[in-house]
Amino acid sequence: MSAGPLAVDTVLTESEWTARAAAHRTRLAPFVDAHIARTRRGERHPVWDFLFTYYNLRPAQLLRWHPGLGIALDGDAAVAEYGSARGYLADGRRVTVDPRFVARRRDAAEHIARLLAATAGRPAALGCFGLHEWAMVYRAPDVRHPVPLRLGADGADAVVEAAALRCTHYDAYRFFTPDAAPRNTIELTRESQVEREQPGCLHAGMDLYKWAFKLSPGAPSELVADAFELARDARELDMRASPYDLADHGFAPVRIETSTGRAEYVRAQAALAQRAAPIRERLLAVCARWP
Repeated sequence: MSAGPLAVDTVLTESEWTARAAAHRTRLAPFVDAHIARTRRGERHPVWDFLFTYYNLRPAQLLRWHPGLGIALDGDAAVAEYGSARGYLADGRRVTVDPRFVARRRDAAEHIARLLAATAGRPAALGCFGLHEWAMVYRAPDVRHPVPLRLGADGADAVVEAAALRCTHYDAYRFFTPDAAPRNTIELTRESQVEREQPGCLHAGMDLYKWAFKLSPGAPSELVADAFELARDARELDMRASPYDLADHGFAPVRIETSTGRAEYVRAQAALAQRAAPIRERLLAVCARWP
């Protein structure tokens, strides 16, 4: 597949890009290094492992800095670091994102843009109360995580039966148990995802991380890191509001089975949706400059 040269708006000197790369690693290393240490010890974490298993960007890939589209790196060190790396092209002493990578990801960028634009164009719905995690254990013989349920299996089932399931996110809905799926107010499919996704959804915000790294190295790593930190904080709320007892892992529950807990969840959900909005817009801007 042939592709023309990419437009370059900014050229970074060695001192400039190495400083940004170091800052990126310093920002994310504490969280990533803790995950690596747990993995080496054979320890599983019911909250944080998700960010490296479901979202399958490996720790080393997350720590690697990328400048993004429109930026060239200048100098021999840039050629040595990125010249033969996947997704890059060296031309003399200058390195840019490879136009062939951009061409291969064009369809993906167009799909991501459609999904993000549709999501951004809808009002936030904040009435789901995180019940998707409860629907994933409803009348289930086994649970997804090796931790106890706060209310026991019968208590968790009762919460689902007393509530309306209003999930709008297909990738959460597809993990509902067979008994829970028909209780959702709408049937979700992969084909209807663009029509159903909405900005109040915790998982729609978390998925901004997925879309950011799918566009990498076309997306700058500062944007990937912002999306990752949003996903991390959304994951924490997701699991604190879940049926699992995570006290041994240091997480206090958001008791969505009570009116006080539901109000707490909605406040936190709204704050995360506000954080997600500018990240979504920045991702749309990356897609918009995709040749």
